[in-house]
Amino acid sequence: MATEATGLDNPLLVDDALQRRRYQLRLADAATDDHTLVCLPTGLGKTAVSLIVTARRLHEVGGTALFLAPTKPLVRQHATFYREALTIPDEEIVVFTGEVKPADRDALFEDARIVIATPQVVENDLVGNRISLRDVTHLTFDECHRATGDYAYVYIAERYHADAAELLVTGMSASPGGDTEAIETVCENLGIRNVEVMTEDDADVDEYTHDTDVRWEKVTLPDEVLAIRDALNEVIVDRLEQLKSLGVTNKTSPDLSQRDLNEMRGKLKRMMDADQSAGYKGMSTHAEVMKLRRATELVETQSVESVRRYFERQREAARSSGASKASQRMIADPTVREAMRQAEAFDGLHPKFSQARILLAETLGIDGGERAILFTESRDTVEALVDFLSASFAVRKFVGQGDKDGSDGMSQSQQQETLDAFRNGEFEVLVSTSVAEEGLDVPEVDLVCFYEPVPTAIRSIQRKGRTGRQADGQVVVLMAADTRDEAFFWISKRREDRMEDELAELKTATGDIEASVSGEGQSDLGAFAGDDADATEPVESESARDNGDVGLTDFAAEADGESDGNGEAAGDADAESAESDGVVATAGVDDGVEVVVDQRELDSSIAKSLSTRDGFVTRLETLAVGDYVLSDRVAVERKSAADFVDSMLDADRSMFEQVGELSRAYARPVLVVEGTNLYGQRDIDPNAIRGALASLAVDFGISVLRTEDETDTTELLATIARREQETRDREVSVHGEKTTKTRAEQQEYVVSAIADIGPVTARSLLAHFGGVEAVMTAPEDDLREAEGVGPVTAERIREVVGSEYR
Repeated sequence: MATEATGLDNPLLVDDALQRRRYQLRLADAATDDHTLVCLPTGLGKTAVSLIVTARRLHEVGGTALFLAPTKPLVRQHATFYREALTIPDEEIVVFTGEVKPADRDALFEDARIVIATPQVVENDLVGNRISLRDVTHLTFDECHRATGDYAYVYIAERYHADAAELLVTGMSASPGGDTEAIETVCENLGIRNVEVMTEDDADVDEYTHDTDVRWEKVTLPDEVLAIRDALNEVIVDRLEQLKSLGVTNKTSPDLSQRDLNEMRGKLKRMMDADQSAGYKGMSTHAEVMKLRRATELVETQSVESVRRYFERQREAARSSGASKASQRMIADPTVREAMRQAEAFDGLHPKFSQARILLAETLGIDGGERAILFTESRDTVEALVDFLSASFAVRKFVGQGDKDGSDGMSQSQQQETLDAFRNGEFEVLVSTSVAEEGLDVPEVDLVCFYEPVPTAIRSIQRKGRTGRQADGQVVVLMAADTRDEAFFWISKRREDRMEDELAELKTATGDIEASVSGEGQSDLGAFAGDDADATEPVESESARDNGDVGLTDFAAEADGESDGNGEAAGDADAESAESDGVVATAGVDDGVEVVVDQRELDSSIAKSLSTRDGFVTRLETLAVGDYVLSDRVAVERKSAADFVDSMLDADRSMFEQVGELSRAYARPVLVVEGTNLYGQRDIDPNAIRGALASLAVDFGISVLRTEDETDTTELLATIARREQETRDREVSVHGEKTTKTRAEQQEYVVSAIADIGPVTARSLLAHFGGVEAVMTAPEDDLREAEGVGPVTAERIREVVGSEYR
């Protein structure tokens, strides 16, 4: 292990690129020895700690280092820092984001010494078996507090601990979680056994920090704004009374909590199983309450301009095709319409606008400051503040990449250009949404102003880290009196205090946490060993085998007759020989059962679950037909219960067209319908759904299988794939394409389009006359001889076919 005295003496480190800070070297020493969570206040060089560890690992162990950051701007920023601070050639420090083509990433990964990437890209490449973590000797998770639930960090850590030969994990965060349990969860998910915490109170850190003054500024809303809010609250109370009559709540106050609303939604979902009509009505009313609460939040905490823009979007949504009843009902309500009229008529300023301008004038004018950041949760407010403040200051906005809420997003280059200009003093005020919170190297500023309280310890601390880096700065939080701002204030204050206490406690309790996440007597991270391959195998008694009886694994859903004694059913050869041209066969996978997954299935957990199973390998492709390919003859189309019903009604691409393509491409097509409430979807007669299921099975020869959820679907796919490839010794072959219709289908399509006569009459005409040309040239009297064609239809056909085109 490198010592503190020689911590920066490494041939891979550029001389004098890093300042020798004792606390960074102490943290790097600890992180070199074990899987470590590094907790360090924002702006004090967590990335430098990871870079030192990376340099040591690459010099002493070799291999590749992988650095993960949650956003593209962060990835680009870290790559710039690494290239400046390391002697490694720039081309060997590569950036992986969604902008790099998947086909190029495997070669780049193979040749790189350091890969800096967004986690979603790496997750996709692991699921698709494009890259391997075997030779990764240092893996860094930046902003590692995100490693909970389904976030990509969790899956990547699991794969790393299972696959890597020489592994070391470093997690970094200024705020790893809201409580000790949350910190333990992050450590368990990343396989971290050592926790290192330093605060501004530590002697080594204190000399590099400065005071951050936090001040709460309360403003009073004018009567006109309160009148708009009260009108909206009146409608909310009415809708809550309706929900109360359904028995899903006893509360009718417009100030009820989000938890109360979530509980209501849960009760309504359960009600839909028993009483579909009441359940759907309640869900629509609940959606209306959510929209109205958003409007009141905007008028209270943002601006009247924000609520005006929100109402305009709701009005447009209510007019659009397929508009929700909740939007239509809300916009049509007389009280809401009056509130909208009052918002349109209001020509004053929200008091937060005035107070923000005063604060900026004090900081940048009277106090001689250079830069300030104003954070807000709403893009509408960003746009309005930039317009308002530009009359007094040099102002620019900073928002995310996606277009939403009527606001254009910013590209990566625009984001970087804006930050560079801010850093170079080209403008004074940055008005930003939360995209600038986490770790992005926003320059140190003299003022950070929260336009509204943020009731989350992580986000609040991240924001406040933007000031007080190089000089004393201040943080001001604006709060509207007698609004939900005040509730957020108390929530935020409690969480801030608790976070500070817990970080202090964390310093003294790291031993207990390390014991909790490592486990007694556990020498390595065996919890990441993967699924038990035998867990899903059917159990058979040896006596059954000895007596020659048929076991569970012998049952085969063969549709083409008796087995030939070799495990093949009669008719298989014909089915395989009839496969379409352009078959793309893949060689058998030596290291496991292979499942080919369509790229569009990555939103579910199924592909990730299959990829972490012992004995399974997943491969990502953009499949022409189907969602999963399990062998040369079995492909699976997966639909949730809601998707199944929706696709019955989809005029552009119906479910029957999809399964028709699937059945033409594969000998054993399977449709999985996932979910337990198939007959409770939308207002559709259950018999119509049963008819669709019957048609799929009888008319299309599709095996329709039902599963409860994604976990159940995963088990089913694994069972079929194992049976096909291990028991039946079949290979995986991806084939088929989104075909044009068969010749007969095209003929039916052409004839059915004549005067909109439809497919049934078209088939009758084609059967009677033998072809499209004969139908087109047949006299009217001959047309009437076909079954189902009367005088009116025959006349319409002749009129369309025989008329001159204009």
